[in-house]
Amino acid sequence: MRPDREGTPLTVHHLNQLLLVCSLVLLVAVAAVRISSRSGLPSLLVYLGIGIAIGQDGIGDIQFDNAELTQVIGYAALVVILAEGGLGTKWTEIRPVLPAASALALAGVAVSVGVTATAAHLLTGLDWRQALIVGAVVSSTDAAAVFSVLRKVPLPARVRGTLEAESGFNDAPVVILVVAFSTAGPVEHWYVLVGEILLELAIGAAIGLAAGWLGAWGLRHVALPASGLYPIAVMAIAVTAYAAGALAHGSGFLAVYLASMLLGNAKLPHWPATRGFAEGLGWLAQIGMFVLLGLLVTPHELTDDIVPALVVGLVLTMVARPLSVVVCLTPFRVPWQEQTLMSWAGLRGAVPIILATIPMVQGVRGSERIFNIVFLLVVVYTLVQGPTLPGLARLLRLGDSGAADLGVESAPLERLRGHLLSVTVPAGSRMHGVEVGELRLPTGSAVTLVVRDGTSFVPSPETMLRRGDELLVVATDPVRDTAERRLRAVARGGKLAGWLGTGRSTEGSQAGR
Repeated sequence: MRPDREGTPLTVHHLNQLLLVCSLVLLVAVAAVRISSRSGLPSLLVYLGIGIAIGQDGIGDIQFDNAELTQVIGYAALVVILAEGGLGTKWTEIRPVLPAASALALAGVAVSVGVTATAAHLLTGLDWRQALIVGAVVSSTDAAAVFSVLRKVPLPARVRGTLEAESGFNDAPVVILVVAFSTAGPVEHWYVLVGEILLELAIGAAIGLAAGWLGAWGLRHVALPASGLYPIAVMAIAVTAYAAGALAHGSGFLAVYLASMLLGNAKLPHWPATRGFAEGLGWLAQIGMFVLLGLLVTPHELTDDIVPALVVGLVLTMVARPLSVVVCLTPFRVPWQEQTLMSWAGLRGAVPIILATIPMVQGVRGSERIFNIVFLLVVVYTLVQGPTLPGLARLLRLGDSGAADLGVESAPLERLRGHLLSVTVPAGSRMHGVEVGELRLPTGSAVTLVVRDGTSFVPSPETMLRRGDELLVVATDPVRDTAERRLRAVARGGKLAGWLGTGRSTEGSQAGR
């Protein structure tokens, strides 16, 4: 598959082989998603397993040890994953929890790094530099793991919003810490490092907010000739935010997440196509990143580091993470049940493994051992935490099936100055049993079609809605938001929700949950 000697240019024959291998890996990975969803096994472990299986100790015998290339590709994949996560983050859910999520991403990371690094130094024999790197690397919750797992588990909006915002925010300070600890020479003054972190975060936040606002304004006021151009433009704006933030010596990861979040909440034209495109890119980035990380690891070299990885992971999971959650969330009066769930839901994934390549590229002594410890820790504790999270949520009575949100997508009817809303009535929705006339949609909107069991029909005001129904609602531009709020209110509160109102009170209570 590879050229016979270093420096040989890539030929069409080599390209054909590469495309065949990559396409087969993608097909296996896509099929594995179905297996992982049935078994509860996190998909990231399946992708890592594919990489290991085709690696140097597996059936593929592919020799790959380029940590620098892995780091570069991993950064690129993380940009796409953060963009996709930001586009799917609802502002109404994270707005009330921004202070708590920011505390977890800053003070929580500091607590986790301190506790984990101390344990790694005292219990595993790592020197302080290596221990600090390990502590910083594993203190970042993984956006890909959190987004993929939490969106399958119905949780209160406050819990889901806090965890998603934390995973989007905490990559930035952790990357800065890992780079600082991996750079030759000691960190002279801790307050200088803290100042650098805050400055980079401020620069990244400013650039991300500016890019997101300008991008949303432009896409709403510029009519592109084809709907397929909107998804490309949205992703290009998100990547621009990352690149501009990084080149300005700010946090590019924070910039791309904030820009994407603004775009995702801006009611852009052709949003269903954009969301689907971003989700596909996100899956592709996850698959490629995890498979590449599986290729990089050398399985027969992991055995000596199993015990240190288990020890560090145990301290991280049972001491450092819960302590950081208690310290950061107690001032916000978060109930102990939610704190317990968020302590267990600090999922690690590809991000720590990618960050573990930084000391390898910098030539830090013992960096291979650091990478092995992090890799084993992520695999073992993701295998434990991911499948047990839904059960813990039910045990704590936080897995309320009624919390499932109503799926609403919007396509613009530009010449008519209207929108076509596609609404799916989920299981557990209180819209079940409500008649169409009882929706009390505002003047200028109406349910025009119902799809039930594969059959479409035009409803009457007496038509009773059922779980699984798909509704097509036409709304004029002035009442589009009011109609959506009313639909969400009925889905959560039933036919009497917000009587004689539009659901503002219901929406507000949802945001504050």
